[in-house]
Amino acid sequence: MGIFSRITATLAGGAGRVGAAMTGLRDLLAGLAQSEERHAVTFTIAVIALSAKMAKADGIVTTSEVDAFCRIFEIPPGEETNVARVYNLAKRDVAGFEAYADDVKRLLVDEPDMLEAVLDGLFEIAKADGAVHERELDYLSRVAAAFGFDDLAFAHIRARHVIEEGADPFFVLNADASWDYERLRKHYRKLVAENHPDRLIAHGLPEEFIRIANDRLAAINTAWEQVERMHAKAS
Repeated sequence: MGIFSRITATLAGGAGRVGAAMTGLRDLLAGLAQSEERHAVTFTIAVIALSAKMAKADGIVTTSEVDAFCRIFEIPPGEETNVARVYNLAKRDVAGFEAYADDVKRLLVDEPDMLEAVLDGLFEIAKADGAVHERELDYLSRVAAAFGFDDLAFAHIRARHVIEEGADPFFVLNADASWDYERLRKHYRKLVAENHPDRLIAHGLPEEFIRIANDRLAAINTAWEQVERMHAKAS
């Protein structure tokens, strides 16, 4: 059973009930403290709910946006309906994005990699139309702040997704241009190991969201290739 099927089955069955009747995604989040699937379910609800709030900030959540979500994250056939159900819960919820962000931070407080992956997922959705717009960037920065990321940390995440002319590859790698080549290479290899898709999956990233891990690693590799070319020219 896919992660979306498990979430909708849990909602339908009332599992994770806290006090009164299940009202939606935030109740489900509240009941995840001891769940074995806490990371995967929290991550999935976070990306869906926060992306729905991001889309709603610019208008309404449409069927095309749900379809785009399914394409971006390679949702298995048959799971699309379950994705739409969770999206609909999120867009009907009167709670603002801050409430979801606070819940997610509480549940993933010891997993900064997963919080960063949520932001990566939101960036993937924001840039699906070819650009990350100003209102989306403002929204994403506010979510990042709610997660506990400072401005510099958010800027590093942003740099992986918003590629601007003359972008600094050292900034993407969080490295210093003054480092010698050997130190840079060791730093790059450490980044590759830390951001390998297998590692993120081991920490709870659902396999349906593997694109997040692959794209993060691709951004690191692209920045490293630029650094290597710069060093080759200088030698």
